[in-house]
Amino acid sequence: MKSFTLRKIRIVVSILFLILFSAVFLDIHHSLPSNVINYFVYFQFVPSIFKFFNTYTLLASGFIIVLLFVLLFGRVYCSSVCPIGTIQDISSNISKRISKGKFYNFSDEFKWLRYTVLLFTVLIIFAGNLFLLNLLDPYSNAGRIFAQLINPLLIAGNNFISSVLVSFDIYTVYPVDPKSYSYLLALFPAVFLVVILYLSFNRGRLYCNTICPVGTFLGLFAKLSLFKLKIEKSECEGCGVCETVCKAECINFNTKAIDESRCVSCFNCIDVCPSEVISYTNSWKYNNPSSEEKDSSKREFFSKTFLYVLGLTGISLSQIKVIPEKESTVPVHRKLNVSPPGSTSLDHYNSTCTACHLCITACPTKVLQPSFLEFGVFGILQPFMDFKTSFCNYDCVVCLEVCPTGAIKTLTTEKKKTVQIGKAIFVKENCIVETEKKACGACSEHCPTKAVDMVYFKDELKIPEVTEKYCVGCGACEFACPTFPYKAIYVEGNSIHKKAEKRKPEQIEFQFDSEEDFPF
Repeated sequence: MKSFTLRKIRIVVSILFLILFSAVFLDIHHSLPSNVINYFVYFQFVPSIFKFFNTYTLLASGFIIVLLFVLLFGRVYCSSVCPIGTIQDISSNISKRISKGKFYNFSDEFKWLRYTVLLFTVLIIFAGNLFLLNLLDPYSNAGRIFAQLINPLLIAGNNFISSVLVSFDIYTVYPVDPKSYSYLLALFPAVFLVVILYLSFNRGRLYCNTICPVGTFLGLFAKLSLFKLKIEKSECEGCGVCETVCKAECINFNTKAIDESRCVSCFNCIDVCPSEVISYTNSWKYNNPSSEEKDSSKREFFSKTFLYVLGLTGISLSQIKVIPEKESTVPVHRKLNVSPPGSTSLDHYNSTCTACHLCITACPTKVLQPSFLEFGVFGILQPFMDFKTSFCNYDCVVCLEVCPTGAIKTLTTEKKKTVQIGKAIFVKENCIVETEKKACGACSEHCPTKAVDMVYFKDELKIPEVTEKYCVGCGACEFACPTFPYKAIYVEGNSIHKKAEKRKPEQIEFQFDSEEDFPF
């Protein structure tokens, strides 16, 4: 195979994986089946490891295949599969085009930094905390960049285009509910993006070979790989062109050596070598390792727009049905925040979730939002159930199907309906039935399990009553409650998820007198 062909293959594979990754996180219309999404992120290294040790299934063995490929071909994961790697390559390429005379120089390996970061990351993981990994893992960072920075812009652009096309009687693009957005939490992926763009613009793959724990770990295996880049020292003219295009800064033309642990197998060097003395060869063999179309679209538009309007106003109508005249006075102190159904417990969730935000982008109701301090300092950015924003759909299992790490385990819809992730707590002193003597019942109306009943109170008024054993903690009651600034009903999380009981339907007795006329 010609050398230039290898580079072309690498570029095509990189683009393909970036497209697949983008499709997952930028699917604003939720057109991808949730059970297909895991196949799109199958080869992402860190989530695959966590999912494998949580499920022990072949569908979570992507990291094993990655390791095998590294042992065969070097750090091809870093050069082709990793989305952050491809983003850095795009930045480096832009830099090269802007600065025609730009070139790279060989740099010494920051060995102390690389292996210190890797060691601390591994030790903290074994201590049961993913804080450092969440901050440095390339997949999770890429997910947050797409979910928190690009996805909202795409939704805004989609809704603008939709409004423009409607004025021309074109209904092919329907609007999407943007839900809430935290500018504070968007700072984290924004800062990371700026850092890697700056480093790659000036120093190529410096992040991959100094900070990234995945790159350092795979570099250890790359030293043992079967196929490696090899410089024929006896035939090399020492022009140094290969060093100037090496974005990993791992080629030393003075010694005519390649640092295999830092080489990301981009094949730029063999593509530019005028003497053709750099080859990608079997290192074990030579034992010399080196470094009506409009109508249908109109119908679809209105149906999707109807769902959009429901998303904006549907359950929110319950919040404006009764408008409180007084502010609530009893603060709500939630002891434990709620982790998604399928996460089994807070300990399991916090020790397995890498905060990639795939569940956030996939969640139809957008109840999953990035956390700040809801799970503590070390759980920052991990998704949590934000019932101020929305509620968990009783029939939905999307997040359970798309989670790539096993932090949220797969359950059937029927089993998910009985998982109690938390329980509703009623604060009578905040309820407008108590404070303003107004009829409400928004919480009971929207409870899918009928854990919230309305019982007689005073002067024919009814007030909520919670039966905890029927509650699943979906948050529909909390979201629907109109009181402010403190809710009259809220969900307290369960540290370990429990099983809720299903309420038996009430039997309504109807007596029919056959001697009378037919009743209707």
